[in-house]
Amino acid sequence: MSLERRDQLIRELCDLRGIGDAEHVITHGVVCIDDFDIAIDYFDEDPAAIYVNFQFGVISGGRTLRVFRLLLEANLSVYAQDQAQLGVEAETGGVVLVVRGMLDDDADGPWLVEMIEHYVEHGRYWRENILLSDDEMFRHLSDGAYIWIRA
Repeated sequence: MSLERRDQLIRELCDLRGIGDAEHVITHGVVCIDDFDIAIDYFDEDPAAIYVNFQFGVISGGRTLRVFRLLLEANLSVYAQDQAQLGVEAETGGVVLVVRGMLDDDADGPWLVEMIEHYVEHGRYWRENILLSDDEMFRHLSDGAYIWIRA
């Protein structure tokens, strides 16, 4: 697998999603889909995969510790099976989901679109129900029962 394979996947993604300037996306490595910034990376150290990074949004002040606890719980119960991890960017305070996508024979444009659309739905949930929720709703979500994660 190679950087050229990643670039071809980006071209197919742009074609399927109607994103006009695939070369701009390839050069910058970031595409905006449904109001989420998504970086698509390839590393020579891991030639069998691409890494797709989703920016879910910034954590409001005073919530970082509780949101971080929710991220860890989600990593253990939801994302470990997907080769994905949630985290917080130290510089921005933003929630990031990193997904490792295997570049096997099934990895093509439709596969990448499906993966991105799947995790954009996760991002919507995190953004609307945790990151942007009002204080009362947030208190119930982060009370430690983790019932929210089964939804």
